[in-house]
Amino acid sequence: MNTTTLDRPADDTALTFDRLRAFLYAEARALDDRDWDTWLTFYHKDCPFWMPAWDDEDLLTEDPQNEVSLIYYPDKSGIEDRIFRIKTDRSSATSLPEPRTSHNISNIEVLSREDDRLSLRFNWHTLTYRYGSTDQHWGTSFYTLDTRGAKPLITFKKVVLKNDRIHHVIDIYHI
Repeated sequence: MNTTTLDRPADDTALTFDRLRAFLYAEARALDDRDWDTWLTFYHKDCPFWMPAWDDEDLLTEDPQNEVSLIYYPDKSGIEDRIFRIKTDRSSATSLPEPRTSHNISNIEVLSREDDRLSLRFNWHTLTYRYGSTDQHWGTSFYTLDTRGAKPLITFKKVVLKNDRIHHVIDIYHI
């Protein structure tokens, strides 16, 4: 996969909504294509990746250091380790064969822009197919982007899985 279409010319300082949408679609496409190395390029080295658990039917856990999370990596090294385990089949949690996925994104909202930081949220729906069966997961994601470089980088990622009654392992490619 090539993400050069996401790069901005040096004299263009604005991240337009169309470019933001293209960025999100490209990240989703990297997951669908299992292009793990490209997918990692979307993340800043200090980016936490957090999917909190539901504490009850209405409340999410709030502290990934002290409460249960469905997924929590404090920075990119945790994400890189997960990709290494997927690529080398060194995890009992890896689904083999890996499911075919289709990530669908909607309701993209820019929550705030401050200098070179952009906060956004969007809804997503992922269909997965494996062993003749289709599953679906959906939720809302919250990102903070660093927009200084030629390509934005995700500096914070929080994924809220809305259908958390899952009957198998959930992994980064499901969300």
